[in-house]
Amino acid sequence: MSEVKAQYEAFPYPARDPADEAKRLITGSPSHVLEIDHFLFQGRRDWRKPLRALVAGGGTGDGLIQLAQQLKNAGRAAEITYLDLSTASRAIAEERARVRGLSGLRFVTGSLLEAATLGEFDYIDCCGVLHHLPDPAAGFAALLAALAPGGGMGFMVYAPYGRAGVYPLQEAFGALYAGLPPEARLKAAKEVVATLPEGHPFRSNPNLGDHKDSDAGFYDLLLHSQDRAFDVTTLVETLEQTGWALSGFALPVLYDLSRITAVPSHLTATQAMALAEKLRGTIKTHVGYATRASEARSPARSQDRALIPHLKGLRAPDLARAIAQGQTPKLSFNGIEARLALPKHAAPLLAAIDGRRSLSEIAQATGTDPIAFGSLWARIERDLADHGLLLYSGILRT
Repeated sequence: MSEVKAQYEAFPYPARDPADEAKRLITGSPSHVLEIDHFLFQGRRDWRKPLRALVAGGGTGDGLIQLAQQLKNAGRAAEITYLDLSTASRAIAEERARVRGLSGLRFVTGSLLEAATLGEFDYIDCCGVLHHLPDPAAGFAALLAALAPGGGMGFMVYAPYGRAGVYPLQEAFGALYAGLPPEARLKAAKEVVATLPEGHPFRSNPNLGDHKDSDAGFYDLLLHSQDRAFDVTTLVETLEQTGWALSGFALPVLYDLSRITAVPSHLTATQAMALAEKLRGTIKTHVGYATRASEARSPARSQDRALIPHLKGLRAPDLARAIAQGQTPKLSFNGIEARLALPKHAAPLLAAIDGRRSLSEIAQATGTDPIAFGSLWARIERDLADHGLLLYSGILRT
């Protein structure tokens, strides 16, 4: 791990300027607070209790800052621990937190393999780290040992097909530049990449962009000394072997084989998702949520009418207006495109989503018959929840 640590001391990742915190909050998956409730607590977490969270391998702080700021905005208490090997990355994360005035955060320099020594956590964020361990299974197991009863984890690991062309270059650069300091490796590799032929798999891959964004992004993508990708089958097997159970992927639509072709009855759920991954061909990371296997839970679903829906990345009035006008808004994810095709009479239900009304209250407020509501909401849920745009949480409910 010394080479990995040296990389992140030289090139903290992702490249972030703390001064930018005054202009924007970087949000994403995992660790969006609505996703945490939706995927891990079935939309029913008691937010009167502080959330004890561990950001394991926190880098320059994206997951930490997002979670801490969203909880602060919602007026919810939290005890968040940041853990990372790199002191340079930690310094950036700490400064970002200071600029935002975020308090109550604990910063620790160390390995996630020691996570259990830091306490028990209701939620663990591990984004972009496990695939960099010499033994990823040991990392999964170490995080499970730090998980409190009833808790869960949000993770991101690399996927193979959307990263076509990356691994041959990593292998070649590893052999060519062994022993060179990180700065010299970067300079030499950039010269080679600039001359790659048009037909090279890396140059032909439109899914990749980190190498264009910053030196840290180039190094992390093409010069990392410890990097592996998980296909769906290997990921699920690793989770199961280490005591975890997959709750769901943040974008279920990407793994839904029925949206691509007819699904043979003999396929298991994992086999169907694995085939969808192969047919999509553009998935470069797997972002999902997992629980302890003995406490396996599925994501929140609308059969529970006490759940409170939220729209993520959309404004309810704008979406409702578009649907009422018969529009079919376009969605783009991981190189695929889809259109929302909801009926006009779904518009009042969409307009009633405010993050505080429950499903039953939305039905009542719109005067929708319970049976008709169930049928119509099922269509809304399939189109929006499967695209990661509809999530259930009572975080704003007092």
